Amino acid sequence: MSTLRVVALIDGQVQGVGYRWFVRQVATDRRLSGSATNLPDGRVEVVLEGPADDVRAALAELSGPRAPGAVSDVHPRDDVVQGMSGFTVG
Repeated sequence: MSTLRVVALIDGQVQGVGYRWFVRQVATDRRLSGSATNLPDGRVEVVLEGPADDVRAALAELSGPRAPGAVSDVHPRDDVVQGMSGFTVG
């Protein structure tokens, strides 16, 4: 099973609506490590790391019907695996 790390920038109305906590729950449910951080420009940066299939499934949920707020776009890019543990919200 391969490990994948994805950094995604989330556009839309995603600050002040519980979006980061939603991402944390999605990641925790799939036993992924990472973070969800508000950016000064109104976007949220999401980092997900773990088994590739779980990362891809979690990534698909970021703009799904359960996501709070109004996600207009998700811009993911693969990144170098860093062996993270836990999930932080910033």
